[in-house]
Amino acid sequence: MALQCRLSGTTIQSLKMATTIPISSSSSRLIFRPLPKTLNLALFSRHTLPKAPPFTLLVRALSGAAVVAAPATEIIDNKVLKPQWKAAIDFKWIRDNKEAVAINIKNRNSNAHLELVLELYDKMLNLQKEVERLRSERNTVANKMKGKLEPSERQKFIEEGKNLKEELATLEEDLINLRDELQFEAQCIPNMTHPDVPVGGEDNSKLRNMVGNRREFDFPVKDHLQIGKELDLFDFDAAAEVSGSKFYYLKNEAVMLELALVNWTLTEVMKRGFTPLTTPEIVRSSVVEKCGFQPRGENTQVYSIEDSDQCLIGTAEIPVGGIHMDSILAESSLPLKYVAFSHCFRTEAGAAGTATRGLYRVHQFSKVEMFILCRPEDSDNYHEELIKIEEDLFSSLGLHYKTIDMATGDLGAPAYRKFDVEAWMPGLERYGEISSASNCTDYQSRRLGIRYRPSELPTTNSKKGKASSAPTKFVHTLNATACAVPRMLVCLLENFQQEDGSVIIPNPLRPFMGGIERISAKSK
Repeated sequence: MALQCRLSGTTIQSLKMATTIPISSSSSRLIFRPLPKTLNLALFSRHTLPKAPPFTLLVRALSGAAVVAAPATEIIDNKVLKPQWKAAIDFKWIRDNKEAVAINIKNRNSNAHLELVLELYDKMLNLQKEVERLRSERNTVANKMKGKLEPSERQKFIEEGKNLKEELATLEEDLINLRDELQFEAQCIPNMTHPDVPVGGEDNSKLRNMVGNRREFDFPVKDHLQIGKELDLFDFDAAAEVSGSKFYYLKNEAVMLELALVNWTLTEVMKRGFTPLTTPEIVRSSVVEKCGFQPRGENTQVYSIEDSDQCLIGTAEIPVGGIHMDSILAESSLPLKYVAFSHCFRTEAGAAGTATRGLYRVHQFSKVEMFILCRPEDSDNYHEELIKIEEDLFSSLGLHYKTIDMATGDLGAPAYRKFDVEAWMPGLERYGEISSASNCTDYQSRRLGIRYRPSELPTTNSKKGKASSAPTKFVHTLNATACAVPRMLVCLLENFQQEDGSVIIPNPLRPFMGGIERISAKSK
């Protein structure tokens, strides 16, 4: 079940430090586990709030998070210290479009407090005006003291200046605290939503495309666990002893199949103009937050490193998103297209049941991820390009799948629109998600500080070699899964199993399998 969270209490000052909640009995023995102290978070299900009617939405992206906590900070004696980072939130746009923002918050089942954000914003503006007025008065008094004055008059100005200085210091501190609180509250606001996205929960998601048909078997179908056991492809029992539940060893041809999937996927995506990357798999928690993920709390999906500000990545989207952090790109360099291979680590907190058994939901896995940075006007087209690449890859492997336009209640905070691909898994007797493609517009770039400078149109007065003076804009970011290896293994083993117990390797992967065309039982 998808969960959202926000900081509990009406203000940041009400936060208290919570005790450690380990991910599992085994994970508490590892170095990687949720931070020993974390902000107290209030959790609720997306599926418990009422649905809202459709509406005409302004196409605009906000910076903030519905499913992420506010940026890391310290709380000492109920006093909020300066956050580690701040997002470039367009508060004026939020205020000018508050009706659309309010409906969007409701449709996405977010618990963001829009009215509180607007109230804090107005207070901040009024306090800024008062601070500026006092600064002006202080300067006026200082200028008056430059001339020749009677001692009594000079003493009067000295007292007046002293009082202004003290009052100004108090108000400036109040302004800093108010800005910090405004940042925390505003970052609970999710991205805006594409007007074509269906409103509601998972059941309201809309089918975009259906490819192929379910394979008809004339023999009893096995699931991937039974196939793997008979063909000696993986070992969950030994991994559970070594690392804990939801870990695994791949063995024999399964190892070759993982490497074949990764190499084939990278090769195919690179043909489409993507630059290959391998990434750091440990990142700062602030980068995790800026990308829209929650690195702390009981239901976090992120492994944090104890006594550190670092986390293990849950997806290559995070380190790839950070590669251009705090930079200004040239418009001519866009789009930037990356395809990254990495190992991913997820706590899978709250996941249980037969639907998550075996390789379907695990703590560590290999994944190939696509990531694009582009101009705002191009992001919808690149979103379609990403889903087309995914569909081409899965069609080449001969999978039966469907593409779904996910409803508002199933969108993560960064996503403006998200397409999921679900493939038929005959052993599990259901469709299972194997990839997704999200357009995050400027949600992540406003937090990561990634801008571009538009190229100026040539004019008769332009000087050769002069840099553009056009105002910078935030790029749009998109991400998509090209291959999540464990779930692809589930699909391939279950869909291409044979009556004799063997598994046929799809043609595109055979050149990467060292000549192996079929996985058969080992001779005893």
